[in-house]
Amino acid sequence: MDSCDRGVWFAPEGLTGSEVQACGRQIERLGYSTLWVGETFGRDPFAQLAAIGAATSSLTLATGIANIYNRHPGVMVQGANTVAEQTGGRMLLGLGVSSPAIVNKVRGIEYDKPLSFLRSYLDAMDRALYTSVPPPEPVPRVLAALGPKMLELAAERTAGAHPYNTTPEHTAMARSVIGPDAGLFVEQKVMLTDDAALARTTGAKVLRFYSRAPGYRNAWLKMGFTDDDIDGLSEKLVDGLIAWGDADAIEARLAEHAEAGATHVCVHPLHPREGQAAIDEEVLVALAPGVVS
Repeated sequence: MDSCDRGVWFAPEGLTGSEVQACGRQIERLGYSTLWVGETFGRDPFAQLAAIGAATSSLTLATGIANIYNRHPGVMVQGANTVAEQTGGRMLLGLGVSSPAIVNKVRGIEYDKPLSFLRSYLDAMDRALYTSVPPPEPVPRVLAALGPKMLELAAERTAGAHPYNTTPEHTAMARSVIGPDAGLFVEQKVMLTDDAALARTTGAKVLRFYSRAPGYRNAWLKMGFTDDDIDGLSEKLVDGLIAWGDADAIEARLAEHAEAGATHVCVHPLHPREGQAAIDEEVLVALAPGVVS
């Protein structure tokens, strides 16, 4: 894993604001390069990253991802530039189309032709006015991407791709599509437990939410899972998407992503009993790249 950078992806909605800041400080102290936060129905990701940025000094702050349907392109630029300027350029903007389950069914926003919408959105971001003090450097962007066309757009227009809920085999496919130079920032769910029944029960509960999203379902089918695997949240699906076991078993999965072409792996720690509702600090320590003084 020496050639593959390592960060942390987490959904801290069950933590208080001060607990989130403390978690950010610990992640920085453990030597992770980047902290990724998602966006569903909880905190605004830019406000959350700004708070974490105020409590840390070197940690890169990334959205994984900010939903493009929720914001005008100019507003997206404002949010990213504000955090970047306030933190000395520590912002990485992950963008994506999210899912119709969130955008249309919950938000009531039209969800149509996501690839062409995202392409036009990037054009509009490039034209957007920003009149405040700029960040030290332009904020790098990456795209949430699963299929070949979105991966191609990521390589063409941004610093790279941010696949989520994927396998090392998908990482290899993504690298073949984006070429040797683009960044590949892969999210990997991990769970530190040797209890197979517990890991699979908790893992199935976590994946149930994503199984309702057409984008993930289609991607999983292309990865070799079946409709029955997805509908039944099978052991094959859970074991394929979630690395569980002892630290060595998890490290082996992370190494597979690195060997397949990932330039950065976002470790997404799941609590063995609470899933995404709590962050398991034990696995963060076990997988830490190295303590920063």
